[in-house]
Amino acid sequence: MTPNGIPRKPSQPIHKIESEHQRVGVFVDAQNMYHTAKNLYHAKVNFKRILEESVGARKLIRAFVYVIKTETGEESAFVEALEKSGYEIKIKDLQVFAGGAKKADWDVGMAMDAVILADKIDVAVIVSGDGDFIPLVEYLKINKGLKVEAMSFGRSTSGKLKEAVDVFHDLETEVKKFLIYS
Repeated sequence: MTPNGIPRKPSQPIHKIESEHQRVGVFVDAQNMYHTAKNLYHAKVNFKRILEESVGARKLIRAFVYVIKTETGEESAFVEALEKSGYEIKIKDLQVFAGGAKKADWDVGMAMDAVILADKIDVAVIVSGDGDFIPLVEYLKINKGLKVEAMSFGRSTSGKLKEAVDVFHDLETEVKKFLIYS
């Protein structure tokens, strides 16, 4: 139960609630997914498989992945692999602050792309566990009438995000399918 007495939505198996006629937009927070896989599983994310599973038999309209450009440029092979997997790449520089703190923040960019694409899709899939996307989820559902799904690793996903979306796909249910072990 949620605090207001509404039953929680259980995690749905991927592809159980979909129609081949649905138009899908996918929005991937690469940093969130990368760090979760690295810290929880000591593995890398299989972004190609995530795109395939997030769309299923539905029609993909656009798939964006949001990436940070490092000072060393080590992400170039990663970006190339993402492009070959069918993603449109959004990239910006890593922010480094005077005290040495670093920040990789694409939340506003992801939200803007989802709002811009909202009139061309039926389903928005947010691939992130970040609770900062809750206002976006609510906007897309209430103001645009979209079905909103989230895909992420359950242990690192905001409980409130899980509640806010129509369907939460917990990647931990089939973790080996979505990870690449070196």
